[in-house]
Amino acid sequence: QEYLEFRKERSRMLLSRRNQLLLEFSFWNEPQPRQGPNIYELRTYKLKPGTMIEWGNNWARAIKYRQENQEAVGGFFSQIGELYVVHHLWGKGGTPGGVGTGLGGSGCQCHPVPAAYKDLQSREETRNAAWRKRGWDENVYYTVPLIRTMESRIMIPLKISPLQ
Repeated sequence: QEYLEFRKERSRMLLSRRNQLLLEFSFWNEPQPRQGPNIYELRTYKLKPGTMIEWGNNWARAIKYRQENQEAVGGFFSQIGELYVVHHLWGKGGTPGGVGTGLGGSGCQCHPVPAAYKDLQSREETRNAAWRKRGWDENVYYTVPLIRTMESRIMIPLKISPLQ
């Protein structure tokens, strides 16, 4: 009964819905759980038909500039639904509480836990740093002509999300 009431209430708020089945780019890191609170940027690119392979080839080279500190959270493309749609999920890497050495309190070598953007200022600083990396601008330059439209959304994870 409660679920039926929820569906009825939701239908009053829902204006439209679209579904996509997405696949992950093979060269992109798999999203890993992150401690929060954080924000993420979801960039959606609608590509010109027939350009997905060229897009993937360029990003396979470009992503190394953003994976150094685990900024590249996830990269996906549509397989069912609207085709030639790419989603890039961005955050910022590091360890909780600031830059760490990777050494745990016991002296053991531990992997740093990736963090995401703490706020919009952190996002801006991270994006500006990427543009200062030699080679990043060149890779982006070759992908721009492949894009029909693009959109950027700032996302705040729900409490149940492993990407805090």
